[in-house]
Amino acid sequence: MYIGIVVGSVVATRKSDELVGKKLLIVQKVNPKDESLGTLEVAVDSVGAGKGEYVLVTQGEPAMYVFETSTSCIDAAIIGIVDSMEVS
Repeated sequence: MYIGIVVGSVVATRKSDELVGKKLLIVQKVNPKDESLGTLEVAVDSVGAGKGEYVLVTQGEPAMYVFETSTSCIDAAIIGIVDSMEVS
């Protein structure tokens, strides 16, 4: 799992049936000090996140289970919207 910021969205009119009706967002990984890690990834939104919001992203097999399927083509899923971050 990692923290990222939503920087955009993806529109795909032709896609796998498993992605129909799901919002695809572009997420940039950041560290807890809000420094960019330079990596962009497309993630399927499960919480109604929007551009500019910090989110929690899960990857791999756990991402598939967010949408209750183990045969899904989903590799990354947004599972939370971050309200605040604190590093000691």
